[in-house]
Amino acid sequence: MGTNNPTHKATSAGAGITRTAHGMVLPVLVAVTMGHLINDLIQAVLPAIYPMLKVNYHLSFFEIGIITLVYQVSASLLQPLIGWYSDRRPQPWLLPAGMVSILAGVVLLAYAQTFPLILVASTLIGIGSSTFHPEGSRVALMSSPGRFGLAQSTFQVGGNAGSALGPLLAAAVVIPFGQTHVVWFALPAVVAIVLLHYVSRWYSQQSGLFWKRGGQALTPVHSRQQILLALGVLGMLVFSKYVYMASLHNFLTFYMMERFQVSIGASQIYLFLFLGAVAAGTFLGGPIGDRLGRKAVIWFSILGAAPFALILPYADLFWTAVLTVVTGFILASAFSAIIVYAQELIPGNPGLIAGGFFGLMFGIGGIAAVFLGWMADLEGIVTVYRLCAFLPLLGILTIFLPSQEKSRLPE
Repeated sequence: MGTNNPTHKATSAGAGITRTAHGMVLPVLVAVTMGHLINDLIQAVLPAIYPMLKVNYHLSFFEIGIITLVYQVSASLLQPLIGWYSDRRPQPWLLPAGMVSILAGVVLLAYAQTFPLILVASTLIGIGSSTFHPEGSRVALMSSPGRFGLAQSTFQVGGNAGSALGPLLAAAVVIPFGQTHVVWFALPAVVAIVLLHYVSRWYSQQSGLFWKRGGQALTPVHSRQQILLALGVLGMLVFSKYVYMASLHNFLTFYMMERFQVSIGASQIYLFLFLGAVAAGTFLGGPIGDRLGRKAVIWFSILGAAPFALILPYADLFWTAVLTVVTGFILASAFSAIIVYAQELIPGNPGLIAGGFFGLMFGIGGIAAVFLGWMADLEGIVTVYRLCAFLPLLGILTIFLPSQEKSRLPE
């Protein structure tokens, strides 16, 4: 990726790929985004079938939380390590290899007959996710030089779209026909393996050229103390965002069934509406951050969701649906801005930053799921939502983030 000439053709295994007028390699961005969509679609099947697993295996909310913890911890621990290592030695093969692990997890989940085997299947899905996200985020940046917010939000919205489609497909394919029908999700996994093999061939040819243009040589704009403070604040914002998101993602179906006596199928529709709003918010957050600044988007996203989150536990069925959509949309707009803001804080380390924040996201979500499940068993799911409603107020910490006037990533 050594030139921004619009007529330049990639001299790689993906020969024939041309750049847009902005230097964007659109087919690669689309392919890695589709890989993210399939990756997160399959991941979303797991929480979508929690009500069925809870009944079939007589699980408590705490055990449901353990499934989420096992999956999300396996999806989080490896990500920073993979990102750090691949910043220095790119590993294109990890893209299709991660999807192979997810494929194995899907097949095992379909035929698992015991709680321990469900945990093993969840672990395989988590490992696949941990290998995909850092490298996928890097490829998105490489394919869109100079438009990093757009690239990150496009990549991220693929995952959010997959997360939204997962419950719908689970409701249509798995809930009516049983656990073994999870195996149908092996088909999109195979499609993703093919797509990501294509992307990895392009990536293996381009990565060296991309970073030789100066990514590793750039120096941070801010002092070490400012960077550490900013990373600490971003970590707290991710904590507030993803504990609250975990309450919605993992337990919204149970909340709707308990509070409003809706069916499992209907509860999946409400989960789909929430996740669809998350996808839309994610997509808009990146390009808005490119224009107005990452900090402005972060301000709006975390703190702006607080009023709606505080009202939600006291609303009727209709307004609960509306408020979950509004809250999901506002909260989701922050994540792309947070990642790109952090990548600009510490230039030249996109894999480490993406892996660290994706890992933090999964880790917090997993631990929160266990704690919230335990609390739901003791106090009821409605109490969980009333307490979690205060989390977005932590968005006030954004005031401590230093302003960033320009990107420090290579263009």
